[in-house]
Amino acid sequence: MEKGSELHIVVFPWLAMGHLIPFLRFSMVLAQKGHRIYFVSTPRNINRLLRSTQKLSSNVSLISLPLLSVPGLPPNAENTSDIPYSKQQLLKKAFDLLQHQLTDFMQSTRPDWVIYDYASHWLPSIASDLGISAAFFSLFTAATLSFVGPPSMLMNGEDSRSKAEDFTVVPKWVPFESNVMYRIHEITKYVDKTKQDETGPSDSVRFGFAAGEADLVIIRSSPELEPEWFELLGNLLTKPIIPLGWLPPEEEEYRSSDIEWAYIKEWLDKKEAESVVYVALGTEASLTRQEVSELALGLEKSRSPFLWALKSTPGSTQNVLEMLPDGFEERVKDNGLIYKEWAPQVKILGHESVGVFLTHCGWNSVVEGLSFNRVLIMFPVLNDQGLNARLLQGKNLGIEIPRNEQDGAFTSDSVAELVRQAKIDDPDNMTKKMRGLIGDRDRNSQLTSAVVHYLEENKISKLRAC
Repeated sequence: MEKGSELHIVVFPWLAMGHLIPFLRFSMVLAQKGHRIYFVSTPRNINRLLRSTQKLSSNVSLISLPLLSVPGLPPNAENTSDIPYSKQQLLKKAFDLLQHQLTDFMQSTRPDWVIYDYASHWLPSIASDLGISAAFFSLFTAATLSFVGPPSMLMNGEDSRSKAEDFTVVPKWVPFESNVMYRIHEITKYVDKTKQDETGPSDSVRFGFAAGEADLVIIRSSPELEPEWFELLGNLLTKPIIPLGWLPPEEEEYRSSDIEWAYIKEWLDKKEAESVVYVALGTEASLTRQEVSELALGLEKSRSPFLWALKSTPGSTQNVLEMLPDGFEERVKDNGLIYKEWAPQVKILGHESVGVFLTHCGWNSVVEGLSFNRVLIMFPVLNDQGLNARLLQGKNLGIEIPRNEQDGAFTSDSVAELVRQAKIDDPDNMTKKMRGLIGDRDRNSQLTSAVVHYLEENKISKLRAC
């Protein structure tokens, strides 16, 4: 790097583990290139990352801003994993109150760039006023951003979609055939959540300002996966869009206690290569008793060894283990492991005995699964997960559990059948090739280097202009 071209960058993710982790991963990439990073979040989230992350670069400073209390938000709730899904709007309200502290911090540090998440709808205008370049780092695919819509429409409140049914069709601005749309049972959860607490801007408005007022949009994806969507998004945004690639994890990137990992590893070590189904449905999804039961019976019927990361939903008074079928744990004790704590997912997916990943299709989990070349069984629940599942299914990158369009009902037999199908996946088909691309370190390095180069050149060009 040219002497004097060191960048000072503020990084500000949304308060969810699926956002904090890749934002920190990106920060480490930037730090390795010699740039000074200020990673900003709240105290409990900073502590979470410190407990789970390998040694940070000396170029990364973790900056802690206290989250102000909001009526109705539980005490010490600083992450989506701390609250039920219905209270996320309140967490966003508290998140928005960080803008004054963050503004003061940026005024004192005068960074060259601020890299922010979709929820920070207020941040690009503040950055502009301070003379700081602003980059929206999207942890959503180009397909999802395109589905959300043109920023001008969203910022002006001109999105006519208000009912759940409006999101179950391909938007009018998509000029090609597509299966990327929601099922009614997926989008209803979002619409209901938004109606329950209208304390701030909707996610659509946040996306509109985050993308529409950015100087640069960085996307955690690649045109090699979704070329048609990158082209469309470029037309919708009319500003620089750069693919970052996948930020694939290193197997040892995140640590867990020696005892915790030793217990899981000992169990996995006894299984045959690529024989285990790893089941993890994220930290936000709330499953019904029927859904938990059908998943459990499906795994049992498949006769495949499985490791299920199964935790109670935040805010729930019911122990999720009580939702399992009677006698289930006893019947599967020799073939299945139900893990009741936070699971070291990267380590599990990186173990040679894991072959199939039954996932909720959060984009971070998708990337982690595919980067280790695991076969995906898709069970989307909320947020962008349904759109991710449709995109991946259209690219033959996963198989989705068949569900009733209206209520999301499914059967244990369909789960068992998909597990068996996933276990005989053809190693020579296009699916394997694309999964290999996502885990390709050289290709990912090329894409991240292009993003870093853009950030550096922008700084250099501004200095020359001065």
